Amino acid sequence: MAYSPAHQIERITPAISPVLPTDSMAEAGRKILLAELARMLQHEAGSRTGADIEDVHNMRVAIRRMRSAMRLLKPYLKQKAVREYNTHLRALGQVLGEVRDLDVMIEQLQQYQAGLDGELRISLQTVLDELARRRDTVRAELNEYLDTKTYRRFVKSFRDWLMQPAPEPAFEGTVVPYRVQHALPMLVYDRLAAVRAYDTVVETADTPTLHALRIEFKRLRYLLSLFQEVLGPQAADVIGEIKTIQDYLGHLNDGAVARERLDGLLDEDNPALAEYLAFLEAQALSLRADFLVAWARFNSRKVQQKLSSAVLALV
Repeated sequence: MAYSPAHQIERITPAISPVLPTDSMAEAGRKILLAELARMLQHEAGSRTGADIEDVHNMRVAIRRMRSAMRLLKPYLKQKAVREYNTHLRALGQVLGEVRDLDVMIEQLQQYQAGLDGELRISLQTVLDELARRRDTVRAELNEYLDTKTYRRFVKSFRDWLMQPAPEPAFEGTVVPYRVQHALPMLVYDRLAAVRAYDTVVETADTPTLHALRIEFKRLRYLLSLFQEVLGPQAADVIGEIKTIQDYLGHLNDGAVARERLDGLLDEDNPALAEYLAFLEAQALSLRADFLVAWARFNSRKVQQKLSSAVLALV
């Protein structure tokens, strides 16, 4: 039968099952990865056409969640297989990332353009036309990649691997924690420590440092989201707090990427583009202030107690 994402989803969906506290970490990882693979495939067709830019975003998020799960659960998963599949996911994520960056830049520039009149509005259209041309190029590269036999073999092989239950670990002498209810708390607090370590530098952090913090927050959020069904209900509130911070840091990063890519985009001077770059600079100052407020709230006793209560549900 010819490859189609819809057919792959039909094969995968009946095999998806919830993570249980008594699952081994390897089995939990298998369940998580299988569900995320299905989510990735659900957005493949839309990513090809670009009719809704959220398809590229959601396909990329599913890939990031899978790669994050592989990283977090490294001690529990077969590394030879993980390395192979992670290589394919990284390659696909990079191609999707090129499209996504341009989607975001175009969308934000169009919103800014809507508030302009006359010559400035027309002037900015030349920038949008150039960005659209570049997006068409990278989308063609994405479709070319999705049409390769390499990609299709990867999907089928990854699917088959994930549909086989993970074997229970065999101990020789030393007993180690391997169930979700025993091992997950250690992972949660390890990721939390990686985030809170930035408290010593966050006030004066430069753009690369804030981007690194955003990645650490993303890893904590993915961990909580991937295991949310076995955590206490307070996990949803903590995830919401993290999402707010990620939004601020994400907009800061998007602005930095846009300034870098738009600066000198056109050979001739473009007054509308110059004004937009100045707007992004001013916006960054406001976003940074809002982020610091959200950062203080996340580190408050109230939010940290909610996280502790969510983890205690595993007991």
